[in-house]
Amino acid sequence: MSAPDAVTIGLVATSDRASRGEYRDEGIPALEAWLAGALLNPVRFERRLIPDDRATIEATLVELVDRAGCHLVITTGGTGPAPRDVTPEATLAVADKVLPGFGEQMRRISLAFVPTAILSRQVAVIRGSALIVNLPGQPKSIRETLEGAKDAPERAGAGGIFAAVPYCIDLIGGPYLETRDDVCKAFRPKSALRRPCPDTPAET
Repeated sequence: MSAPDAVTIGLVATSDRASRGEYRDEGIPALEAWLAGALLNPVRFERRLIPDDRATIEATLVELVDRAGCHLVITTGGTGPAPRDVTPEATLAVADKVLPGFGEQMRRISLAFVPTAILSRQVAVIRGSALIVNLPGQPKSIRETLEGAKDAPERAGAGGIFAAVPYCIDLIGGPYLETRDDVCKAFRPKSALRRPCPDTPAET
């Protein structure tokens, strides 16, 4: 039985005020905690806290994928309709391919909780052999988007997006991500499954 593949994940929070130190960013800690609990793989996190500036966001995404070697990059914040919300534009600008289904499902999940989810413009793209996904900025919304509304049976259609992430990364040539089923059960066709591996804690 082989050990789980190592994975490098970029975590990007876009916020003018948090990047100036005016308040504490909660997006990156929430993402890191959720991923560390969901993944069996050893994980190296690359963290970036940057302002809501399109050129800075684009440069950060390129650096994380092309130079830091991230297999997955998750952003938080900057996806609404306000003038400084430019994370989707920056993400699309560095993309090789767009994956519309992620954005559609993220809005579907959020609509199970709040009607203002229709204002969200989150996108997911592929750059090289990395997946880049925009998430909301609030810790509760981050968790709901990743794992779905599993604590609310009446919202059963709002399945989390992370179940599709491991197989997507398989298809673009990245490492084999393994999840803890009690947090988020990854979906793969039977032909793409490996034998299960022992639990391995995430690294920082």
